[in-house]
Amino acid sequence: MVTLAEVAQHAGVSASTVSYVLSGKRSISANTRQRVERSIHELGYHPNAGARALASSRSNIIALMIPLRTDMYVPVMMEIAIAMATTARTHGYDVLLLTGEEGPDAVRRVSGSGLADGMILMDVELDDERLPLLRGGGPPARAKSRVGDDQPAVLIGLPADTAGLTCVDLDFKATGALCVEHLAELGHRDIAVIGEAPAVYERHTGFAERTLDGLRGRARELGLRLLHRPCEGGYDAMSVTLARILDERPGTTGFVVQNESAVEPLLALLRQQGRAVPEDVSVVAICPEQVAVQASVRLTSVAVPAQEMGRLAVEQLVAKLDGRGGDEVVLIAPELTVRASSGPAPAP
Repeated sequence: MVTLAEVAQHAGVSASTVSYVLSGKRSISANTRQRVERSIHELGYHPNAGARALASSRSNIIALMIPLRTDMYVPVMMEIAIAMATTARTHGYDVLLLTGEEGPDAVRRVSGSGLADGMILMDVELDDERLPLLRGGGPPARAKSRVGDDQPAVLIGLPADTAGLTCVDLDFKATGALCVEHLAELGHRDIAVIGEAPAVYERHTGFAERTLDGLRGRARELGLRLLHRPCEGGYDAMSVTLARILDERPGTTGFVVQNESAVEPLLALLRQQGRAVPEDVSVVAICPEQVAVQASVRLTSVAVPAQEMGRLAVEQLVAKLDGRGGDEVVLIAPELTVRASSGPAPAP
C-alpha cells in the first residue's frame, strides 16, 4: 500500500504539503498542487478515510434517505441513487444508503452521530415530518461539539413550504399541464388520469400531488373534463380501475398515466377491448424513458430525469458543505416526447 511519505518523495515535496493538498487546510500553489495530484494518481494512493476524517472533522459521507415502500417504483429510486453515488465520488464523498421508514428519528440519528456530513432526502411529502429538523442547516460541523446541530440537507422533491430548504425536482405541476395540453391539441375532451397507488395520495406525496394540481388546473383552463383515479398497478387492479373509468366516462379518449406498473396492463386491457392505440384512445405517460420506449406501444411521455435529479442534488449539497450554496429550489423543466401512443381524437 502506497504511503503519504512515498507520495511526498515522488512529488518532491514534504509530507505536510501532501497533507495540505488533501485536506485543503492551506493554500498551495497551482503547480505544486498539480504535481502532488499527479503523483497521487500515478502511485494509486488512497488516503486513509478514518485519518482524513479526524484531520478535517468530516466523514466524507453523504447520507441518502430513501424510505422504500411497497407503493414506490424502486427502479427510479435506484437510478437516482446510482447517479448520486457516481457524482458524490467525483467530489470525494461516499454515499450511505438508509432505507428505513423512521422519519424524523432517522434525521436525528444521522445528524447526532456525526456519521455523515450532510444528507439527501427522497419521498418528500407536502407536510413532511422531517422538515422542521432540516430548515436552516448551514455548513457542516467543524468540531465534535456541534453534534446534534442542524446539518446541511437537500430534498429531492418539493414540500408545500420550501422556505429555508434546498430542493431539486422535476417540475411536476408543469408536467401535468404539459400532458393535458398535448391531448387537448389533438382534440381530446375527456381525459382520464391513472394515478399512483391510493397510499401515495394519502401521504400527500409531493410529486403526485403537484402533478395532479397541474393536470386539473390546465384542464379547467382549456375546458376539458378530467377524471382522476388512483391505481395499485398490476393487471387486476388496472382492470377494475379501467372498468370504473369507462363506466363513469364512456366518452374518454385520452389517458394520462403516472404509474409505471399500470402502463403495460392498461395497454393490454385496451387491446382486449378492441380499443386501438392511438386510433381510438391516446395514452401519455409520466415515466422513465426506458419504460416508455420498451412498452408494447412506444409511449408519448414526459421522462422522469432520474440521473439529472441525482446529480443536481449532490452538487447542491456539496456546495452547501463547502459554504458556497444557499437555500434554493431547482426545478427541471419537463419535456414531452411524442411517440406512437398519441394521435387525433376519434370523430364523434
